[in-house]
Amino acid sequence: MQHYGPLNKKKIINDPVYGFISIPTELVFDLIEHPYFQRLRYIKQLGMTHLVYPGALHTRFHHALGAMYLMGMAIETLRNKGHEISGEEEEAVIIAILLHDIGHGPFSHALEDSIVTSISHEDISAMLMQKLNLQFNGRLTNAIAIFEGTYPRAFLHQLVSGQLDMDRLDYLNRDSFFTGVSEGVISSDRIIKMLNVTNDQIVVEEKGIYSVEKFLIARRLMYWQVYLHKTVIAAEQLLVKILRRSRELAQMGEHVFTTPALSHFLKKPVSRDAFINEDHHLEAFAGLDDTDIMAAVKVWSSHPDSILSKLCRDLIHRDLYKVEITNEPPAKAFLDQLILNAIYKYGIQADEAHYFVFTDVVHNNAYKSGDGDIRILMKDGQIKDITAASDNSNLEALAKTVKKYIVCYKKDLIGSQ
Repeated sequence: MQHYGPLNKKKIINDPVYGFISIPTELVFDLIEHPYFQRLRYIKQLGMTHLVYPGALHTRFHHALGAMYLMGMAIETLRNKGHEISGEEEEAVIIAILLHDIGHGPFSHALEDSIVTSISHEDISAMLMQKLNLQFNGRLTNAIAIFEGTYPRAFLHQLVSGQLDMDRLDYLNRDSFFTGVSEGVISSDRIIKMLNVTNDQIVVEEKGIYSVEKFLIARRLMYWQVYLHKTVIAAEQLLVKILRRSRELAQMGEHVFTTPALSHFLKKPVSRDAFINEDHHLEAFAGLDDTDIMAAVKVWSSHPDSILSKLCRDLIHRDLYKVEITNEPPAKAFLDQLILNAIYKYGIQADEAHYFVFTDVVHNNAYKSGDGDIRILMKDGQIKDITAASDNSNLEALAKTVKKYIVCYKKDLIGSQ
C-alpha cells in the first residue's frame, strides 16, 4: 500500500489577489492547520468597514497567507542578488510574518478600547507564538527571534515589521481589492523586486523610488478613504460604546447574555499580569472571534436596559453616529447643547450622555521618519532616506502626523428640544 505521508501537506491555495499560493513547508502547513491560526478565518480584517464598503468582508486569515506569499517572493529576490539566506532562516521569517497578526481579537481596535484593555494584540501575538513554540518542540525559536527583533540579522525583522514590510504591502493591496478603493493599489511585485540589503538593512534600489512614493501616497489615501473614513469610525465607536455599556451592566450584577469566551473578559477585568501569568486567559482569548461579539449584539438589542438595547439596534440597522471631523476642537457650547438634547430625548442621566455624544482624536501617519526609515540605495552607493532621495515635496508632508478632532452624536439630537 502506498504511503503518501507528507505529500498531502503540499497544498496550493487560490488567492483572489495573487492567484495560487503554495504552502512552502510541512511546519508552515501544520501551523496554518492549528486552531489558533484557523480562528483568523472568523475575524474580519477590516472590522466594521463593510458597513461602508460592502465588499470588505475578507479575513485576517486571507491577509496572513498573502503576507506569507510576499515574504517568499522577497527572500527569493534577495537570494538572487547574492545574499545568503539559509533554508532555516527562510522558514523562520515566513513563520514570523504568517503569525504576525495571530493575537488580533475580533474588531480588534474596538475590543482594545473597551474590554481587553490591559494588553495589546502585539503582546498576545508574542504569547501565542511562545505557546506554539512549546507545542512544536522549539521549532519556532528563530521565527520568534525575528518577530521580536532579537535575531542577529536585522534585515529579516525589517521584512516582518518596518515601514515597507510584507504586512503593509499585502494589506494595502488586499484592502484596496476588497473595498474597491483603487487608490490603494500598489505595485508590490515591483517594490519587492527592488529590495536589497546593505549593512544588514533593507534598502530599495534607486530605480524603485517612484513605486515607494506611490506606496506612501496610497497608504495616506487609504487611511482617509478607508481606515479613518468617518462612517467606519462611527460604526467602530458605536461598537466600543456597546461593549462598554454591556461591561458596566455586567459588573453591576445585571444579567447580560454572553458566549463563554466573551463572558471571560466582560464580567471582570483581566489585568496585564494575570493575562501574562495565568494560562486560561490566553486560551479564552484564543476562543474569541467575530461571532461571539455579533451574537451578543443581536441578543442585547432586546435587553431591558434602554441604552444597551438602543445602541445595539442602531448598529444592527446601521443607524450610526453622525461624525464631524475638524482641524480644531469642537465648540463646548455645541457639545453642551447636544448633551442636553440627549438627556431630554432619551430620558437618561447626565453621566450616561457620553454613550450618545462624545469627542475623540484621530491621527494619520503615512510615514514616520526615524522609525525604521525607508532607505534608498542610490546608484553611487549612498544610502538616503526616501524623503531626501525623492524630488517629490509631498513626501515631507507625509512624514508629518496629521491630527484631527472628531465629534460623534446621534443624528436625531440635532434640532431636539
